[in-house]
Amino acid sequence: MRQNGERWRAPYATNPAATRGRLIPEAASPTRSDFQRDRDRIIHSSAFRRLKHKTQVFVHHEGDHYRTRLTHTLEVSQIARALARAMGLDEDLAEALALSHDLGHTCFGHTGEDALDALMGQHGGFDHNAQALRIVTRLERRYAGFDGLNLAWETLEGLVKHNGPLLETDGTPTPRWAARGIPAAILEYNGQNDLELARFAGPEAQAAALADDIAYDSHDLDDGLRAGLFDLADLAAVPFLADILAEIDHLHPNLDTSRKIHELARRVITRFVEDVIAESGRRIAALAPIDVAAIRAASAPVIAFSPAIAAADRAIKTFLFARMYRHPGVLAVRARADIIVADLFARFTAEPGAMPEEWSAGLEGAGEGRIARRVADYIAGMTDTYAVLAHKRLFATTPDLHWSPESRGLPLAEP
Repeated sequence: MRQNGERWRAPYATNPAATRGRLIPEAASPTRSDFQRDRDRIIHSSAFRRLKHKTQVFVHHEGDHYRTRLTHTLEVSQIARALARAMGLDEDLAEALALSHDLGHTCFGHTGEDALDALMGQHGGFDHNAQALRIVTRLERRYAGFDGLNLAWETLEGLVKHNGPLLETDGTPTPRWAARGIPAAILEYNGQNDLELARFAGPEAQAAALADDIAYDSHDLDDGLRAGLFDLADLAAVPFLADILAEIDHLHPNLDTSRKIHELARRVITRFVEDVIAESGRRIAALAPIDVAAIRAASAPVIAFSPAIAAADRAIKTFLFARMYRHPGVLAVRARADIIVADLFARFTAEPGAMPEEWSAGLEGAGEGRIARRVADYIAGMTDTYAVLAHKRLFATTPDLHWSPESRGLPLAEP
């Protein structure tokens, strides 16, 4: 599958040699493609490092074997590269998009995002995807010649549109954005550098989006089982999972629970990945795209689940929503984390000087909206531990985020 030492690339893949370039022109690297440079810039960014201490579902210090945003991101990256390799896409672009897709997430998982969105309701709200764009185009301050990471057009396009177009062809928001409108950060940047918001992203972005779904389904089942939020018998409610468990029992009778959980997780990934490759092959054959522009102009995603696996994905997510994300123990921690975010937001908007100087500089006499957005940027960048410490520094009492999943499930540490 290699030609002249290069990986095989399908004609409809995104070719780094034909990139639309960067907003601020830079000399080409003699050793790396533009997408390889983007991947490296993302990995070396401050926002990427902070993912290590940002919650996925559980508060991070409650167990070293639960996923954080960083471990989730690495799992998404591995799956995205596997999909890209199998379909002849650009692996480096797929990896860059997988590594950047969660940069805009806040402390305390979706609790932090929901809290900030509500608190920013009068100032445009808060969206983690728009925040990721702000990070890579403005908030990272590492390079002498520009703010942000100055990523290639294709990387920014994929970051913003990996879940599909944001606009209809007539310029109105798609149903997902109809109620609240497109985030201002995306529209503002799009005014400088047109990301073609009414078209699909390239195939690498579509692959990275599915890799995110696959990783979520697999590792949240794993984490939820090991935390004792539900057990293997409960998974009979999802026929797709029940079939896999029956297969494991047939092939490996009397397998211990810990290994059975791992077998379940890995087989979920395998089924989903193989399905994406097969279904995408069918869609590509039907579309017969001659280049990546044909993928972007298509009327539906080209990299996709089959109808049967899409239904299984929905069933797993429905089960996890009820049994994990809305579990009383998880909700109790979320409620206490919400208090921390709300307290910090109120203090910093009333007293911007309570933030570090690099964040409070230039806010003298600023309007309420500008101050609120700066505060949201600051809080969104916090890790779980930093947010707790900041609250302890500013308030007499801080909500306790500890809980004890190990008392309801398997040991947290593997033997």
